[in-house]
Amino acid sequence: MTPQEMAAETTSVYDNYVEVLETGNVEALQHYARDLSERIIPRGVETHEVVGIVLLLRDVLARSLFEKYQRDFSMLNEVLDAYEPAANRIANTVAVSFVDERERVIRQQQDAIRELSTPVLPVRERLLILPIIGVLDSERARQLTEQLLSGIRKHRAKVVVIDITGSPDVDESVANHLVQTVDASRLMGASVIITGLSPKIAQTLVTIGVDLSKMNTIGDLQGGLEEAERLLGYTVTRKEVSTSS
Repeated sequence: MTPQEMAAETTSVYDNYVEVLETGNVEALQHYARDLSERIIPRGVETHEVVGIVLLLRDVLARSLFEKYQRDFSMLNEVLDAYEPAANRIANTVAVSFVDERERVIRQQQDAIRELSTPVLPVRERLLILPIIGVLDSERARQLTEQLLSGIRKHRAKVVVIDITGSPDVDESVANHLVQTVDASRLMGASVIITGLSPKIAQTLVTIGVDLSKMNTIGDLQGGLEEAERLLGYTVTRKEVSTSS
């Protein structure tokens, strides 16, 4: 932050601080704290830095009250009894606003990472591929289904290849969710081919009693793509390359 920005923010903090002390209403301070946090958290300012400023201001004002009323201990006690709870409430309000905004930013970043980790990729017309890499938990499985169904509608897909070669293990709930994803995709008009099943995942599917007739599984991604192209009516022919002597 530039010196001018810091001076402006300090003035705003002071004005909001004093307003709360005068009125007892923290709504304006809450609005200011949310606005401030949205502006400065992306710039790397930490919550403890802002709260530290508020606490410093609290102490400065407390010292000024002490200097003003130090000759009248009775009045000083009454003033501090009113001031300290209000000052602590201000610090708490600012801290909560910043923590809430930081958590919102973290959730937003997590959602972005999840989207990158489960991309729905159009390979060719009406054909999508969904490579899954890493641990597939219940939350990620739910997001996977949402992204896949959205991709099917967007690209008017008829065949989807879900490759789970990069996912070493899934638990029973995730396996069931995978089956539900296949059913939901079928309702959207798309056939699903699952490739890259590990022995452990295959055993999990058998153990939970999945109706394997509903699942089209192929050993590897290349075989899955070939099967998908066959379902779409594509044919692959080898072109002979002539060589001149």
